[in-house]
Amino acid sequence: MTKSITDSPAAAVQAGMAGGLALAIVGAVLFSTKAVVAKLLYRYHIDAVTLIAFRMLFSLPVFAAVGIWQMRVGPPLSWGDRWRLIGMGLIGYYLSSFLDFLGLQYITVGLERLILFLTPTFVLLISATVLKQHIGRLQWLALALAYAGIVLVFLHDLQGGGNVVLGSLLVLGSAAAYAIYLLASGEMVRRIGALRLVAYAMCVSSAACLIQFFLLRPAGMLVQPAPVYWLSLVNGLLCTVAPVFMTMIAVQRVGAGIASQAGMVGPVSTLFLGAVILAEPVTAWQLAGTALVLAGIWLLSKVKKSA
Repeated sequence: MTKSITDSPAAAVQAGMAGGLALAIVGAVLFSTKAVVAKLLYRYHIDAVTLIAFRMLFSLPVFAAVGIWQMRVGPPLSWGDRWRLIGMGLIGYYLSSFLDFLGLQYITVGLERLILFLTPTFVLLISATVLKQHIGRLQWLALALAYAGIVLVFLHDLQGGGNVVLGSLLVLGSAAAYAIYLLASGEMVRRIGALRLVAYAMCVSSAACLIQFFLLRPAGMLVQPAPVYWLSLVNGLLCTVAPVFMTMIAVQRVGAGIASQAGMVGPVSTLFLGAVILAEPVTAWQLAGTALVLAGIWLLSKVKKSA
């Protein structure tokens, strides 16, 4: 009996690559959808403190379960690593998420996603200014393209009035905080593993968000209309837990480079989801700005890959 072509090692590798790419794309779309869900939650007159508390309340059990499992199968952490994890959880997932949700109160989901997509450029700029790493000519071109796209969309949204400047600065702070987390996590992720690092950092972030809520808001604010609970469940599980693990599996199957390039679907999906669900207009200026940002990040990923 002849062996089926689908049973060959090459076919298995190709299927694994296709599955990994699909996971990376779906993960990017789900993670980007959190901005749309947040906008829907704000219609029920809750603030960012309450929104992020509900998000972490629903995602914490999953990350805590993974953290406990990793604690049992992995070697014990040193006190130094524990303190680093606390700091990374507070910066990368608490501060970054909180600033992001604060900014979403004032700007469109399309602009928010584009600003967050500048995270790799912040990593590059911090590496150049703090770590004194050299930035090549093509990297400067990538930065110029990406920031030109942001300026284009920003100037377009500024015409609509409101606190666009404040919202954009808050989301810029979110992107910068996450860039610091990525730089700090590089060495640790190699030593303790991505799954363990993310689970522990998310548990720290969840604890911080819940403590913040009970310090700043009355416990009675936990009583909300049913749609708030359902949307928060979607925010916590489908827009937080699922994309985290999907992206990790995708990186294992196809590599960080391909997974990050697949993530470029995020800003585009957010732009059109905002139009369909939130009735936010999609204009030629926004499409042009999105194209510039994606071109800049794509070029930056190519430069980093060849470096």
